[in-house]
Parts: sequence; C-alpha cells; structure tokens
Amino acid sequence: MAEKRDYYEVLGVEKTATEAEIKKAYRKLAIQYHPDKNPGDKTAEEKFKEAAEAYSVLSDKDKRARYDQFGHAGMGGAAGGGGFSGFSDFDINDILNSVFGNGGFGGFGGFGGFGGSGGGRPQQRKFRGSDLRVKVKLNLKDIATGVEKKFKLKKYVTCEHCHGSGAEGNSGTETCPNCHGTGSVTRTQQSIFGMMQTQSVCPNCNGEGKIIKNKCKHCSGEGITYGEEVVEVKIPAGVAEGMQLTVSGKGNAGKHNGVAGDLLVVIEEEAHPDLIRDENDLIYNLLLGVPTAALGGTVEIPTIDSKVKVKIEPGTQPGKVLRLRGKGLPSVNSYGYSNGTGDLLVNISVYVPEHLSKDEKQALEKMQASDNFMPNLSIKEKIFKKFKNFFD
Repeated sequence: MAEKRDYYEVLGVEKTATEAEIKKAYRKLAIQYHPDKNPGDKTAEEKFKEAAEAYSVLSDKDKRARYDQFGHAGMGGAAGGGGFSGFSDFDINDILNSVFGNGGFGGFGGFGGFGGSGGGRPQQRKFRGSDLRVKVKLNLKDIATGVEKKFKLKKYVTCEHCHGSGAEGNSGTETCPNCHGTGSVTRTQQSIFGMMQTQSVCPNCNGEGKIIKNKCKHCSGEGITYGEEVVEVKIPAGVAEGMQLTVSGKGNAGKHNGVAGDLLVVIEEEAHPDLIRDENDLIYNLLLGVPTAALGGTVEIPTIDSKVKVKIEPGTQPGKVLRLRGKGLPSVNSYGYSNGTGDLLVNISVYVPEHLSKDEKQALEKMQASDNFMPNLSIKEKIFKKFKNFFD
C-alpha cells in the first residue's frame, strides 16, 4: 500500500498557510482534476480525492492541530480501519459545496457534484449517520505496546426487518413525482443580472429522489432502529492524552442504507505512581541518601513493566540526570528519535537528614573540618548552572 503524501504537499502550500491560502489551493486543484474535466482518467480522479481529503483536514482547526502534531496517525490511520479509509463521494460533495456553494461547481464552469455525469445535474441525497464519541483510559503499559479495546455501543443500526430500505415487505419505493428522481428542484427567476437558476433539495423526498410507498412497521420508514454493536478498536502505541482516533463507519447508521457515521475514540491517560511522562520521555525522581551519594552504590529504578538496576557513581551530585536510552515511550509516528522510542530520565536529588543522633552529629562535625566536605567553586557552578538554565 502506497504511503500517504503529506497534506501540505498535496495542496502545494506551506505549513504556515492561512485558511484562505488553503482554500484557494484546493479550489485550483478541484477544478484541475475534477472527473467531469478528466473523463475516464483514474489518475486525475485519485488526485481529486487526495486533494479533498487534504482539504478536509487542513481546513478544520482541530484536525489540523492533531495532524501537525501526530501526522497521519493522528487522524486515526493506525486505528483499525480508521482515518480516511472510508472517505466517500458523499463527503467530497459536502466539501465541494462548502467551497463552491450548494451548486457544487455549478457557478464555476457547470460541473456537477462528484460521482455524477456532469452537465450540472443534481445528485440524489444520501443520508449520513451521526458520529459517536467514546473515551478510553490507558496506562503507560498500554501506551507503550499498543492495545485492542472492545466497546459495546448503544447506537442506531440498520433495520433487520426491511434491511435498511424503510419499506414494508416488497412494496419498495417509487420515483418522487415532485423532482422526478433528481433529488433537487430548480427555480428560475429574473434578477438584475438576467435569468438566474437556483437548485435546492426537494422537500417532498428530502433529496433522495424516491419516496416509500408503504413504510416499514419496525422502523417507521427510517431504515434504522436503536440497538447495540460490539466494536473492536486497535489503538497504536505512542498515543497521548487528548488524542482522537477515528474509526470510519462505526458510528450511527445512516437512514435508508445511507452512509454510517464514524466512531471517535478519545484517549485519556492514567497517571503512573512513579513515572512522569514528558512527550516520549519518562522521568523518575530518585532520592538518594547522603552515604549512597558520597560512596556510590546500586539502586533499583522502576520502568513501565519492570525494574532495572542502576549504578550510582561515588560523589554523585544533586541535579544529575541519568539517561536510560530506549526505556521511554514509542513515538506514534516514530518522529524525533532514531529508533522511535524515548528515554527514561532519572533525576537525582539527595536527602539531607532532618534529625541526627548525638553520635551522628559528632561524626559529621569531625567531617565538617575536612576539605572534602567543602564544596569547591567548580562544583557550585556545575550544580547551580542547571537552575540558571531552568529559569532562563
């Protein structure tokens, strides 16, 4: 399967492009590659769809922000059939209408909507079911490895009695007498620019071009009933709090065998008792006693799924950071790291006793006179440089 091109590259714009620049770029490509201008040209048709997909993401503020942060994976491409694998002609017509007006390309050269036969002929409406949104809580282990989750969804499903047609038995449907099956009605009126034609959805059939003779008794002619479905979703490794995965076609069913909505899976991250997440890195705050910091030794550090032993060098200073490479979280797009995985950063602090016995106090008083217990200038600069950089 060919790798998807970058959406900015598809539209030929910079990542800093404004909404107006993105819309202008899409209009140009939509006119250039529209199937009515390129009949039978599969390459042009794919470029037309590719441009529509790119525009649908970059023209939406929230989707664009997710795409800028996570790339195609942020649009749900890795989530078990998510992303734009279900991008339909119906979606493209919605995009065309938003850019060119309700007449599709009607005001720009007389093209019809996508999927039509040209000549400005109206398209029959296809109902789209609404989207569903669920939240899923993941722990760091789930995020590190990826996980499959099952959701039992209460939603609208296709009516089993009429198989979604909305018609009882074999009564079927008949052509709408008002729009003669086109789904739209055309009105001509005089204006200061001459005779103007406008198209609108047929009010008799709601744009479907057909009407039901005898409505199904189970769904009242809607073609959908309220039921439930178990949906399995594969969540990729490396996802983050607030990220949204899209599973196409798993939302509410569309009326009269229309297009199903999407299932939107919102990620929530459970706090770990010991580890703090910083993008793909993990941070562990290690508190050493004075003897261990001075003499050195071995300590156990928790990781996502186990513990590792780490050697502490003699004379370890507070503020030192040990880096355990590859012990962090994978990147959802393998960006930023050569192996796609972050590190575990061990931030060292030293505990100074708050209470001392008489013998301990006397022992420390003897040591206090030793030059080894007096911090020199280079050590002082090394430690406090970290604080200076932090506040800068």
